[in-house]
Amino acid sequence: MADVTPPRDSASTLAPRVVALIPFVLAMLSMIGPFSIDTPFPAFARMGEELAASTGQLQLVVTVYMLAFAAMSVFHGPLSDAIGRRPVIVGSLAVYGVASVACAFAPTLGWLLVGRVVQGLAAGGSTIVSRTIIRDLFDGPEAQRLMSQVAVIFGMAPAIAPIVGGLLIQVGPWETVFWFMAALALVLLTVTVALLPESHPPERRVPLRVGEIVTGLVTVFRVPAFHRMAWAGTLVFGAQFLYIGGAAIFVVDLLGEGELDFWKLFVPMIGAMVVGSVVSGRLGRSWTSSRLVSVGYAVSTFGAVLGIVVALTPAGEVLPWAVAGISFVAFGNGLAFPNIQLLMLDLVPTRRGAVMSASTFITLVFNAVSAAVVAPVAGRSVLGFAVAAAVSVLLGWGCWRWHQHAARRAVAAAAPTPGA
Repeated sequence: MADVTPPRDSASTLAPRVVALIPFVLAMLSMIGPFSIDTPFPAFARMGEELAASTGQLQLVVTVYMLAFAAMSVFHGPLSDAIGRRPVIVGSLAVYGVASVACAFAPTLGWLLVGRVVQGLAAGGSTIVSRTIIRDLFDGPEAQRLMSQVAVIFGMAPAIAPIVGGLLIQVGPWETVFWFMAALALVLLTVTVALLPESHPPERRVPLRVGEIVTGLVTVFRVPAFHRMAWAGTLVFGAQFLYIGGAAIFVVDLLGEGELDFWKLFVPMIGAMVVGSVVSGRLGRSWTSSRLVSVGYAVSTFGAVLGIVVALTPAGEVLPWAVAGISFVAFGNGLAFPNIQLLMLDLVPTRRGAVMSASTFITLVFNAVSAAVVAPVAGRSVLGFAVAAAVSVLLGWGCWRWHQHAARRAVAAAAPTPGA
């Protein structure tokens, strides 16, 4: 059974100007994780020349970052439950900035990978904890609206990142990409200290002990509904991430585009997700989160099927048709993803940090494996990408349908029998 939501101060106690800025600040904090995944993509060619690394070796720049992100993600949330949200965000941004500088000075691929590991270990502090703050401060439709607003900017990160990376390497060497990341961390750290309130006061915190952190994670992992929703979100979003993690293969190798052409994939795909998030925020006033998830995953399933159909025709290797199917998948994700996260956060209200950490860990591990294993195999053809994405969407939709069925059975079992 889910815990009872603990009492908390109303967000109305904050200054109106601060409340108005919170969604933007939190969105910028949440985007640093996905932004750091594919910003280096356009610099791969120059990095390969200067570091004497092959395309396969450079793929490790993505993989090690994501694995480190996943490994540390299980601790960021529980740590914020114990010491507060702001200290975790500030500390992680400081470490991320230092790691970015180290990447810029890396003389070899090995040292670059070390820097990327540290980047990954730190990035989750802002990405994970920032979304927890929304549920700390807001309830109901307001929380749903704000989570959708955050998802808009969060969703834009993978589209903006390769464009920014491409522009940066036009004005400087590949190291410029990592100098930009360091500057971004410094700006976000300053904004956090100046504007972001502490949403988890001392009286609501759990003891800072290893046993307590483990207990929080075990509590979350023992909730069956968490696994059904976490895997539903992971698998459907994983279809979209297959194209993000394999962007260098899909855009350059299969479609024959150049290092400045990643936007041709990311703009329509991420743009569709942003539109879906905006629609989700608007419909949140009259639709339940559960209904929005169901509609979103139905749209994603349509997109997955469309992707296979298009890939079977000559249009499958021609833009923009090559990205039509995955754009519908992304639109469905925009509708569903903010809402399924809110539903998960309410499963164990006293352990929201642990819930977000646990779900992020599952998603990141799956996406890291997808980028390292599935993308190279699926990347033999456009059809391979489409089929792999469709399998992921169908499995995710199946998990969500399973959750709905289990929830209905639980309600029916809890209802009093006639005459009782």
